[in-house]
Amino acid sequence: MTDKNHGSSKSVRFLNLMQSILGAALGVQSSRRHEEDFNSSSPLPYILGGLLFTASFVGVLLLVVHLVLDGV
Repeated sequence: MTDKNHGSSKSVRFLNLMQSILGAALGVQSSRRHEEDFNSSSPLPYILGGLLFTASFVGVLLLVVHLVLDGV
C-alpha cells in the first residue's frame, strides 16, 4: 500500500510540473502555483521541462509549416 501512495505522489508531482510549465508557457499561471514553484527545492525540473516544451513546440511549428508548404 505504501508503494501505491508513493507512485501516485510521483505522478501528481509530474502532473503539477506539467501544469506549471503549460501555465507559464501560456501566461495563465495562478499566483498560488507561481509561489509553489518558486518555493520548490530545485529549479532543475522546471528548467528542463521548459526547454523540452520549447523544443517540442518549435518542432511542431516547423512540421506544420513544412506540411503546409509542401501542399502549395
